[in-house]
Amino acid sequence: MLDNAAIRAQFPILAQTENGHPLVYLDSAATAQKPLRVIEALDRYYREQNANVHRGVYGLSERATDLYEGARGAMGAFLNAATPLEIIFVRGATEGINLVASTLGKLLKPGDEILISAMEHHSNIVPWQFLRDERGIRLRVIPMDERGVLDMDAFRKLLSERTRLVAVTHMSNALGTINPVREIVDAAKAVGALTLIDGAQAVPHMPVDVQALGCDFYVLSGHKMYGPTGIGVLYGRMEVLETLPPYQGGGDMIRSVTFKKTEFNVLPYRFEAGTPHIAGAIGLAEAARWMEAVGRQAIFDYEHELLQYATEQLQAIDGLRLIGTAPEKGGVLSFVIEGAHPHDVATLIDQDGIAVRASHHCAQPVMDFFGVPATVRASLGVYNNREDIDRLVAALNDALEMLR
Repeated sequence: MLDNAAIRAQFPILAQTENGHPLVYLDSAATAQKPLRVIEALDRYYREQNANVHRGVYGLSERATDLYEGARGAMGAFLNAATPLEIIFVRGATEGINLVASTLGKLLKPGDEILISAMEHHSNIVPWQFLRDERGIRLRVIPMDERGVLDMDAFRKLLSERTRLVAVTHMSNALGTINPVREIVDAAKAVGALTLIDGAQAVPHMPVDVQALGCDFYVLSGHKMYGPTGIGVLYGRMEVLETLPPYQGGGDMIRSVTFKKTEFNVLPYRFEAGTPHIAGAIGLAEAARWMEAVGRQAIFDYEHELLQYATEQLQAIDGLRLIGTAPEKGGVLSFVIEGAHPHDVATLIDQDGIAVRASHHCAQPVMDFFGVPATVRASLGVYNNREDIDRLVAALNDALEMLR
């Protein structure tokens, strides 16, 4: 049984007040707060272990290199990659997607097709639009229904021998929908297409096994899984990574350089030009270890129960409409309230110490589909509890009295 009180005690930021009220943080889909052991790992690195990696032959550099490569191994185990060499450190899920678009894109031809879904974050839309405009590929969109559920029949009809890549979110940041990734991957494989899964929202909330999913690429952002900002992972299946050209040029991605030619390094270093975010990788690995210690299935089960409670409580508010009601969803509650602009709602409840997001959530096509300019989004982390939900509901009711 997950001990929420013990978990909350590990997050120093939750002890502070906001506008004279204890902080209720409900914006984990934007960035999660950090447990003390992650903060301490970053502090320890900069106090005791800081050196550049891979190049130094002195002891401090070798220890830093061991920590950095140990972090790669930890993330490989966390995702169940076949080898740590399939783990590429990037700045986050956004850069991971852009890396694939930039490298795979060089191999695509006019008329090749990429499929994305109607619920994608802008980070999984814009890079493919770049390719469409630069390479003449065709970008096709898998539709969804009014619940925020993908139309799998329509998806299968969109697949063809021209499909080169299917890139979809594992869990929608704007709706909470958890997509049937294994089913999507199997259907894509049947036509010879590669698959990229945006796991930025999924990884913090559920167990993820890339081999069981069968995907070719999987991306995540460290800051959403209780780790540092500016670090993330691109998992790539070895056989696929070996076919891709380099992403950026510079140190560490080379084996040798002359003015006539460059020989590139082996995987994964071929895709990690320049000094990496060493501390970020170490902190990310510590966040992964922390999640494993709590139990990823326990996190999912706890948040699922809390989501059900929050859904019931929010639906009791007069005029509130949930945006995203898929039967399979994670801890995201997007909603609008009749007669109240989302920005006004979020601003007012902030006065009660309630931190929620009000925006299009970098998913403007989703907002357009549901006919709203924005939603209020309360997103859960493992540190949230029923008291947080009760305070959210009370603050919303108070805000509505002022707005109506």
